[in-house]
Amino acid sequence: MTGEHGDDGPSDQRWDRMARHETEIERLDRNWSSLLQELRVAQTGVQLLTGFLLTLPFQQRFTTLDDQSQTVYLVTVAFSVASAVLLIAPVGMHRIMFRQHRMSMIVAAAHRCAFYGLLLLGMALSGVTELIFGTVAGQVAGWVAGGIGLAAFCTFWVLVPLAMQNSGPNDTARAQ
Repeated sequence: MTGEHGDDGPSDQRWDRMARHETEIERLDRNWSSLLQELRVAQTGVQLLTGFLLTLPFQQRFTTLDDQSQTVYLVTVAFSVASAVLLIAPVGMHRIMFRQHRMSMIVAAAHRCAFYGLLLLGMALSGVTELIFGTVAGQVAGWVAGGIGLAAFCTFWVLVPLAMQNSGPNDTARAQ
């Protein structure tokens, strides 16, 4: 993860001042707006997933799940609900701390909530993939599909961004 304010600390702040010609407050406002845009996308997905998962026990076929599938279901629901809590939490934080001039704290906390909320969302997506494939095509297909979902999550949400972070020139050269 990055620094205290969802950035890389003092070097990132210097770059922002030099390249963007923005004050600390402008940077925090921009970071907050950017986080909100990201959270809007993730919140919709996690809310739909959680709603879907919460209706499953009321379906007739749910009673046919074996103990292992019920465990996967419960763990997946826990991941999805925890993800929803974390991805929605920044809005509540902002409401409670509104007009208290604590944007630095809000942005830092929202950054952490978004990071861990997305991590849990990826786990929930892998779990629901395993559950659906396992129910429809059998347990082996479920584990394979869940594993592929987890691998895709790790690849595109973790490994690709890390590779991008460590390769090629960044915007610093263009700022000078």
